[in-house]
Amino acid sequence: MPLLEPSLVDSVIKRALKSGADFVELFVERKRNQSISVEESKVQRISSGNDLGAGLRIIHRGTVSYVYTEDLSEDGLLRSADLAAQVGRRGGGRFALADLAGDAHKPQLIEVPPESVGPEAKIELLLEADQAARAVSGSIRQVAVGYGQSAQEVLVATSEGMQHVDSRTRVRLMVHAVAERNGEIQTAMEAPGMQQGFEFFDQTSPAEYARAAAQRAVALLDAAPSPAGAMPVVIGNEFGGVLFHEACGHGLEADFVGKGSTVFTGKIGQPVASPIVTAIDDGTLTSRWGTLSVDDEGVPTRRNTLIQDGVLVSYMFDRIRAGQQNHPVTGNGRRQSYQHLPIPRMTNTFIAAGAHSVADIIAATPHGLYAKKLGAGQVDVTTGDFVFAVTEGYLIENGQIGRPVRGATIVGNGPRALHRIDMVGNDLKLAPGTCGKEGQAVPVSVGQPTIRISELTVGGTGIGPAGAMRP
Repeated sequence: MPLLEPSLVDSVIKRALKSGADFVELFVERKRNQSISVEESKVQRISSGNDLGAGLRIIHRGTVSYVYTEDLSEDGLLRSADLAAQVGRRGGGRFALADLAGDAHKPQLIEVPPESVGPEAKIELLLEADQAARAVSGSIRQVAVGYGQSAQEVLVATSEGMQHVDSRTRVRLMVHAVAERNGEIQTAMEAPGMQQGFEFFDQTSPAEYARAAAQRAVALLDAAPSPAGAMPVVIGNEFGGVLFHEACGHGLEADFVGKGSTVFTGKIGQPVASPIVTAIDDGTLTSRWGTLSVDDEGVPTRRNTLIQDGVLVSYMFDRIRAGQQNHPVTGNGRRQSYQHLPIPRMTNTFIAAGAHSVADIIAATPHGLYAKKLGAGQVDVTTGDFVFAVTEGYLIENGQIGRPVRGATIVGNGPRALHRIDMVGNDLKLAPGTCGKEGQAVPVSVGQPTIRISELTVGGTGIGPAGAMRP
């Protein structure tokens, strides 16, 4: 069943154009969610929701106006078109829109729609995970296991005659384990997810992820307090990519660049990282959390190389910033929902794989910190200064992984850290997350291989979850 009949789409756009609008964009969204949580070995909550609405963006004599509505009847949409046109005539300004380019990719293939699977099968997986975590050790005191699914359908149509649809189905597992001994409490989490249907669980074992979280929480009970000071830091793959995402990736989004509020402004063609670093944002990767066939402006996504062999080669653009900065579109115009305007956002952003194995990197490091897993952090986008918590860390002693440490943080500056990357591993992995910016949260992937930064400041105390990116 189409989100809107083509004839109604045409009527709404024509109605808005009659007001004298220069450009009209209609964004229609239907989204269905379900979440299930298990705590204390019992089902605590099953919730579901449905959202349906449309947003109209109109550019009229240089002013951008936006209205949204949940009334998708013909009368409701036409009234919204009239309202958006009235708002647009109240002011003046400048705008530019980059030309659309390329064909839309096929939406991700969904073999088993998650809504076709009953809650009983999902609960069974969660209870298995709960028991697997508890069986790891008598020190496990609490286990929380969650399941989430979302199915989003979007339609983007413009007065240029463009019309694209996209379907985005995501499934995720979340496991949180708490270990306690003699009053000492440690926690660990695993949260795998993909843009797939329920077939995700054909290759993902909730019990294995639950055991991994529980084992890490128990191991942290025996960890020593982290030493502090400047030292080499080896950062693990997968969610370790959150450091690049937060400390550098946001600074490569064109709205920050246009405001001059990032250290990367005006540096296209200049070295901004070590020559062994290549960084990419790719919205086309199969089944990844941030993958889109078209972005939320109807622009086909693509593989955008941001940094090539240490040299900055591109930013990430939505249509308006691409037009303003005379740059081709990159497929990075994203919005949280029909209630929001699109802005430049990352999709699947990662540092590309290098030549070294993890064993090579550790063996080449006489001493330092192995930050195998990172957690939350704080970042100043203007300067790139960051502080990140290390949720799983080990000392490196004589080129070998030594005793586990807890309470470590890494402190540094994103651009300087890029220049200090002196080894890049061959074990690239990506992890799902939710990125917040200007009050909008969107699904993204972060990633990297294991990397070594020749020097960072290691702090010995943890920090709270203050970052904009969360697993």
